Amino acid sequence: SKRKTREVENNLNNLRKLCMITCFVCSLQEVNIEFEAYSISDQDHDGIKKLLQQLFLKSPVNTAELTDLLIQQNHIGSVIKQSNVSEDSDDDVDEDEIFGFISLLNLTERKGTPCAEQIKELVLSFCEKNCDKSTVEQLDKLLNDTVKPVGFLLSERFINVPPQIALPMHQQLQKELAEAHRTNKPCGKCHSYLLISKTFVEAGKSSAKKGHNSPKQGVLMFANAEEEFFYEKAVLKFSYSVQEESDTCLGGRWSFDDVPMKPLRTVMLIPGEKMNEIMEKLKEHLSI
Repeated sequence: SKRKTREVENNLNNLRKLCMITCFVCSLQEVNIEFEAYSISDQDHDGIKKLLQQLFLKSPVNTAELTDLLIQQNHIGSVIKQSNVSEDSDDDVDEDEIFGFISLLNLTERKGTPCAEQIKELVLSFCEKNCDKSTVEQLDKLLNDTVKPVGFLLSERFINVPPQIALPMHQQLQKELAEAHRTNKPCGKCHSYLLISKTFVEAGKSSAKKGHNSPKQGVLMFANAEEEFFYEKAVLKFSYSVQEESDTCLGGRWSFDDVPMKPLRTVMLIPGEKMNEIMEKLKEHLSI
Protein backbone atom coordinates (compact mmCIF):
# COMPACT_ATOMS: atom_id res chain seq x y z
CA SER A 1 0.00 0.00 0.00
CA LYS A 2 0.98 3.65 -0.40
CA ARG A 3 0.85 4.12 3.34
CA LYS A 4 3.23 1.21 3.91
CA THR A 5 5.60 2.59 1.29
CA ARG A 6 5.64 5.98 2.99
CA GLU A 7 6.34 4.32 6.36
CA VAL A 8 9.31 2.45 4.91
CA GLU A 9 10.68 5.58 3.20
CA ASN A 10 10.34 7.62 6.39
CA ASN A 11 12.05 4.89 8.37
CA LEU A 12 14.97 4.78 5.93
CA ASN A 13 15.31 8.58 6.00
CA ASN A 14 15.38 8.57 9.79
CA LEU A 15 18.02 5.86 9.82
CA ARG A 16 20.21 7.72 7.36
CA LYS A 17 20.00 10.96 9.32
CA LEU A 18 20.89 9.19 12.55
CA CYS A 19 23.81 7.15 11.29
CA MET A 20 25.97 9.50 9.23
CA ILE A 21 29.12 8.83 11.22
CA THR A 22 32.75 9.16 10.21
CA CYS A 23 36.10 7.91 11.45
CA PHE A 24 37.01 4.28 10.93
CA VAL A 25 40.17 3.26 12.79
CA CYS A 26 42.43 0.68 11.14
CA SER A 27 45.44 -1.04 12.65
CA LEU A 28 47.99 1.22 10.91
CA GLN A 29 46.18 4.44 10.09
CA GLU A 30 43.00 6.41 10.58
CA VAL A 31 40.67 6.52 7.58
CA ASN A 32 37.54 8.62 7.32
CA ILE A 33 34.53 6.61 6.24
CA GLU A 34 30.92 7.74 6.15
CA PHE A 35 28.33 5.20 7.21
CA GLU A 36 24.62 4.98 6.49
CA ALA A 37 21.98 2.74 8.05
CA TYR A 38 19.39 0.81 6.09
CA SER A 39 16.49 -1.49 6.87
CA ILE A 40 17.48 -5.17 6.80
CA SER A 41 16.88 -6.90 3.46
CA ASP A 42 17.51 -10.24 1.73
CA GLN A 43 20.83 -9.08 0.29
CA ASP A 44 22.18 -8.67 3.83
CA HIS A 45 21.94 -12.39 4.64
CA ASP A 46 25.62 -13.30 4.28
CA GLY A 47 26.87 -10.22 6.13
CA ILE A 48 24.52 -10.71 9.09
CA LYS A 49 25.31 -14.41 9.29
CA LYS A 50 29.05 -13.66 9.33
CA LEU A 51 28.63 -11.26 12.25
CA LEU A 52 26.45 -13.76 14.13
CA GLN A 53 29.16 -16.38 13.73
CA GLN A 54 31.60 -13.96 15.32
CA LEU A 55 29.32 -13.94 18.38
CA PHE A 56 28.40 -17.62 18.63
CA LEU A 57 31.65 -19.16 17.32
CA LYS A 58 31.25 -22.95 17.57
CA SER A 59 28.13 -22.88 19.73
CA PRO A 60 25.24 -25.07 18.45
CA VAL A 61 23.06 -22.21 17.23
CA ASN A 62 21.71 -22.23 13.68
CA THR A 63 22.93 -18.80 12.55
CA ALA A 64 21.46 -19.24 9.06
CA GLU A 65 17.95 -19.74 10.47
CA LEU A 66 18.44 -16.88 12.92
CA THR A 67 19.49 -14.62 10.05
CA ASP A 68 16.40 -15.62 8.06
CA LEU A 69 14.13 -14.72 10.99
CA LEU A 70 15.77 -11.30 11.40
CA ILE A 71 15.28 -10.59 7.69
CA GLN A 72 11.62 -11.69 7.78
CA GLN A 73 10.82 -9.19 10.55
CA ASN A 74 12.50 -6.23 8.85
CA HIS A 75 10.11 -3.72 10.42
CA ILE A 76 12.73 -3.59 13.16
CA GLY A 77 16.51 -3.60 12.98
CA SER A 78 19.02 -2.05 10.62
CA VAL A 79 22.40 -2.61 9.00
CA ILE A 80 25.25 -0.13 8.56
CA LYS A 81 27.14 0.16 5.28
CA GLN A 82 29.66 2.52 3.77
CA SER A 83 27.91 5.37 1.99
CA ASN A 84 28.77 7.11 -1.27
CA VAL A 85 31.04 4.37 -2.63
CA SER A 86 32.45 5.76 -5.88
CA GLU A 87 32.37 3.47 -8.91
CA ASP A 88 35.83 4.64 -9.98
CA SER A 89 37.33 4.32 -6.52
CA ASP A 90 40.76 2.65 -6.33
CA ASP A 91 39.73 0.80 -3.19
CA ASP A 92 38.25 -2.67 -3.51
CA VAL A 93 35.07 -1.84 -1.62
CA ASP A 94 31.80 -3.74 -1.80
CA GLU A 95 28.98 -1.19 -1.55
CA ASP A 96 26.75 -3.84 0.01
CA GLU A 97 29.26 -4.93 2.65
CA ILE A 98 27.80 -4.82 6.15
CA PHE A 99 29.93 -3.23 8.85
CA GLY A 100 27.39 -3.94 11.59
CA PHE A 101 23.74 -4.56 12.39
CA ILE A 102 21.23 -4.32 15.20
CA SER A 103 18.01 -6.27 15.71
CA LEU A 104 16.03 -8.30 18.21
CA LEU A 105 14.52 -11.77 18.34
CA ASN A 106 11.56 -12.17 20.68
CA LEU A 107 12.33 -15.55 22.27
CA THR A 108 8.85 -15.80 23.77
CA GLU A 109 7.05 -15.19 20.48
CA ARG A 110 9.48 -17.53 18.70
CA LYS A 111 9.12 -20.32 21.25
CA GLY A 112 9.51 -23.68 19.50
CA THR A 113 11.63 -22.26 16.71
CA PRO A 114 14.88 -24.29 16.59
CA CYS A 115 17.29 -21.35 16.83
CA ALA A 116 15.29 -19.69 19.64
CA GLU A 117 15.36 -22.93 21.65
CA GLN A 118 19.07 -23.35 20.91
CA ILE A 119 19.81 -19.87 22.27
CA LYS A 120 17.89 -20.58 25.47
CA GLU A 121 19.60 -23.96 25.88
CA LEU A 122 22.99 -22.35 25.32
CA VAL A 123 22.66 -19.69 28.01
CA LEU A 124 21.05 -22.10 30.48
CA SER A 125 23.79 -24.69 30.01
CA PHE A 126 26.53 -22.14 30.71
CA CYS A 127 24.53 -20.72 33.60
CA GLU A 128 24.49 -24.19 35.18
CA LYS A 129 28.29 -24.38 34.83
CA ASN A 130 29.04 -20.92 36.18
CA CYS A 131 26.26 -19.97 38.61
CA ASP A 132 24.55 -21.27 41.71
CA LYS A 133 21.30 -23.22 41.62
CA SER A 134 19.06 -20.27 42.49
CA THR A 135 20.44 -18.22 39.57
CA VAL A 136 19.86 -21.11 37.16
CA GLU A 137 16.28 -21.46 38.38
CA GLN A 138 15.71 -17.71 38.05
CA LEU A 139 17.02 -17.63 34.48
CA ASP A 140 15.02 -20.72 33.47
CA LYS A 141 11.84 -19.18 34.86
CA LEU A 142 12.40 -15.87 33.08
CA LEU A 143 13.17 -17.50 29.73
CA ASN A 144 10.06 -19.65 29.86
CA ASP A 145 7.58 -17.09 31.20
CA THR A 146 4.94 -16.73 28.48
CA VAL A 147 3.42 -13.65 30.12
CA LYS A 148 6.63 -11.59 30.26
CA PRO A 149 8.36 -11.80 26.85
CA VAL A 150 12.15 -11.81 26.61
CA GLY A 151 13.80 -10.10 23.65
CA PHE A 152 17.22 -11.33 22.54
CA LEU A 153 19.09 -8.14 21.68
CA LEU A 154 21.67 -8.43 18.90
CA SER A 155 24.13 -5.63 18.17
CA GLU A 156 27.18 -6.76 16.21
CA ARG A 157 29.78 -4.89 14.19
CA PHE A 158 33.35 -5.12 12.96
CA ILE A 159 35.71 -4.50 15.84
CA ASN A 160 37.21 -1.28 14.40
CA VAL A 161 33.87 0.48 13.89
CA PRO A 162 33.71 3.20 16.61
CA PRO A 163 31.21 2.79 19.47
CA GLN A 164 29.61 6.16 18.67
CA ILE A 165 27.64 4.42 15.94
CA ALA A 166 25.84 2.36 18.62
CA LEU A 167 23.90 5.38 19.93
CA PRO A 168 21.72 6.09 16.86
CA MET A 169 21.38 2.37 16.16
CA HIS A 170 20.00 1.62 19.64
CA GLN A 171 17.82 4.73 19.65
CA GLN A 172 16.26 3.77 16.33
CA LEU A 173 15.69 0.19 17.46
CA GLN A 174 13.84 1.37 20.56
CA LYS A 175 11.61 3.59 18.40
CA GLU A 176 10.86 0.67 16.09
CA LEU A 177 10.06 -1.63 19.01
CA ALA A 178 7.71 0.96 20.47
CA GLU A 179 5.96 1.34 17.11
CA ALA A 180 5.71 -2.45 16.73
CA HIS A 181 4.13 -2.66 20.18
CA ARG A 182 1.67 0.12 19.34
CA THR A 183 0.60 -1.58 16.10
CA ASN A 184 0.64 -5.16 17.47
CA LYS A 185 3.45 -6.27 15.19
CA PRO A 186 5.91 -9.03 16.17
CA CYS A 187 8.72 -8.23 18.63
CA GLY A 188 7.06 -5.13 20.02
CA LYS A 189 6.37 -6.30 23.55
CA CYS A 190 9.47 -7.07 25.65
CA HIS A 191 9.45 -7.28 29.44
CA SER A 192 13.21 -7.89 29.56
CA TYR A 193 16.21 -8.11 27.23
CA LEU A 194 18.76 -10.90 26.94
CA LEU A 195 22.20 -9.92 25.71
CA ILE A 196 25.30 -12.02 25.00
CA SER A 197 28.31 -9.72 24.93
CA LYS A 198 31.83 -10.37 23.64
CA THR A 199 34.13 -9.68 26.60
CA PHE A 200 37.73 -10.21 27.73
CA VAL A 201 39.74 -10.51 30.94
CA GLU A 202 43.46 -10.63 31.51
CA ALA A 203 44.67 -14.22 31.12
CA GLY A 204 44.95 -16.02 34.43
CA LYS A 205 42.08 -14.08 35.94
CA SER A 206 38.32 -14.66 35.86
CA SER A 207 35.33 -12.35 35.72
CA ALA A 208 32.75 -14.77 37.10
CA LYS A 209 33.12 -17.63 39.55
CA LYS A 210 30.96 -19.91 41.59
CA GLY A 211 31.09 -19.20 45.29
CA HIS A 212 32.46 -16.18 47.14
CA ASN A 213 36.09 -17.03 47.83
CA SER A 214 37.45 -16.88 44.28
CA PRO A 215 40.92 -15.28 43.97
CA LYS A 216 42.18 -12.90 41.25
CA GLN A 217 38.90 -11.66 39.84
CA GLY A 218 39.72 -9.74 36.65
CA VAL A 219 38.38 -6.53 35.17
CA LEU A 220 35.81 -7.28 32.48
CA MET A 221 36.44 -5.50 29.16
CA PHE A 222 33.81 -5.23 26.44
CA ALA A 223 34.43 -5.60 22.71
CA ASN A 224 31.41 -3.31 22.19
CA ALA A 225 32.25 -0.65 24.75
CA GLU A 226 28.65 0.59 25.15
CA GLU A 227 27.50 -2.79 26.46
CA GLU A 228 29.11 -2.01 29.81
CA PHE A 229 26.11 0.27 30.47
CA PHE A 230 23.75 -2.66 29.86
CA TYR A 231 25.87 -4.77 32.21
CA GLU A 232 25.50 -2.19 35.00
CA LYS A 233 21.69 -2.43 34.84
CA ALA A 234 21.46 -6.23 34.47
CA VAL A 235 19.58 -8.13 37.18
CA LEU A 236 21.26 -11.39 36.18
CA LYS A 237 24.73 -11.75 34.65
CA PHE A 238 27.55 -14.27 34.28
CA SER A 239 30.46 -14.99 31.95
CA TYR A 240 31.86 -18.11 30.35
CA SER A 241 35.11 -18.80 28.53
CA VAL A 242 35.38 -19.30 24.76
CA GLN A 243 39.15 -19.79 24.96
CA GLU A 244 38.99 -23.13 23.19
CA GLU A 245 36.95 -21.79 20.29
CA SER A 246 38.36 -20.08 17.25
CA ASP A 247 37.72 -16.38 17.84
CA THR A 248 39.51 -14.42 15.14
CA CYS A 249 37.93 -11.06 16.08
CA LEU A 250 36.43 -10.43 12.64
CA GLY A 251 37.28 -7.10 11.14
CA GLY A 252 40.29 -6.30 13.33
CA ARG A 253 42.39 -7.28 16.31
CA TRP A 254 42.51 -6.18 19.91
CA SER A 255 45.69 -4.67 21.32
CA PHE A 256 46.16 -4.50 25.08
CA ASP A 257 49.89 -3.63 25.17
CA ASP A 258 50.78 -7.28 24.62
CA VAL A 259 48.90 -8.39 27.74
CA PRO A 260 47.45 -11.85 27.01
CA MET A 261 43.66 -11.70 27.07
CA LYS A 262 41.14 -14.47 27.68
CA PRO A 263 38.03 -14.25 25.46
CA LEU A 264 34.65 -14.64 27.15
CA ARG A 265 30.98 -14.32 26.47
CA THR A 266 28.97 -12.43 29.08
CA VAL A 267 25.27 -13.15 29.42
CA MET A 268 23.05 -10.51 30.97
CA LEU A 269 19.34 -9.99 31.48
CA ILE A 270 18.16 -6.39 31.60
CA PRO A 271 14.68 -5.30 32.74
CA GLY A 272 12.79 -3.42 30.03
CA GLU A 273 12.13 -0.59 32.48
CA LYS A 274 15.88 0.13 32.59
CA MET A 275 16.26 0.75 28.86
CA ASN A 276 15.50 4.47 29.08
CA GLU A 277 18.24 4.90 31.67
CA ILE A 278 20.66 2.98 29.46
CA MET A 279 19.76 5.13 26.45
CA GLU A 280 20.50 8.24 28.51
CA LYS A 281 23.89 6.80 29.46
CA LEU A 282 24.67 6.07 25.83
CA LYS A 283 23.66 9.61 24.88
CA GLU A 284 25.87 11.05 27.62
CA HIS A 285 28.98 9.09 26.65
CA LEU A 286 28.62 8.50 22.90
CA SER A 287 27.15 11.71 21.51
CA ILE A 288 29.38 13.20 18.81
